[in-house]
Amino acid sequence: MTKAKQTLTVKQVRSALRRPNSQQQTLYGLGLKRIGQERVLEDTPAVRGMIRSVSHLVQIVEA
Repeated sequence: MTKAKQTLTVKQVRSALRRPNSQQQTLYGLGLKRIGQERVLEDTPAVRGMIRSVSHLVQIVEA
């Protein structure tokens, strides 16, 4: 039996313009490029940390 992987749906709700370069790169690393875009990502500590660092720009969408 394999364990089902947990996922998170992340949506960009604010612009990356006029933000520090590290925050822009974090959004790009999450695969988000424009407002309203959503991505389904694996729930790992690395992804959680990236979301935490740009929490004011993204939102976790409930499934």
